[in-house]
This record gives sequence, structure tokens and C-alpha cells, in this order.
Amino acid sequence: MHADVHHLLHTTRAAELHHAATAFRLPRTSLRTRVGWTLVEVGLRLTTRSREATAPRTAAFHPA
Repeated sequence: MHADVHHLLHTTRAAELHHAATAFRLPRTSLRTRVGWTLVEVGLRLTTRSREATAPRTAAFHPA
């Protein structure tokens, strides 16, 4: 195979792969945004814990 033909085939295949990869690319978000939403998710999980899980701890506390 001649070098010119090899280079042409390589360039064509690389362009096809590049085009196919753009279909699967996730939208870019900043690290600050991702960390913020992670903190929101953790906060929501902490606030939506069941009452049964926290009831024994609060029932055991008796102020003097």
C-alpha cells in the first residue's frame, strides 16, 4: 500500500470515529456545578431519613 493511500484511509477513518464519538459525548459541566449538585443530593438524603431511625435517639434524651 502506498503511503498516500494509507494516509488517506487513516484520515477518513479518524474523521468517521471522531464524528461517531460526538454522539456519545456528555455535556461538559464545571466541577463547581457537579460538587454543588452532589451536596444538594446528600443534603436531601439526610433530611428525608425516616422518623423511626431518629426516634430512639431523641426519645433517650431527657433534659435536666
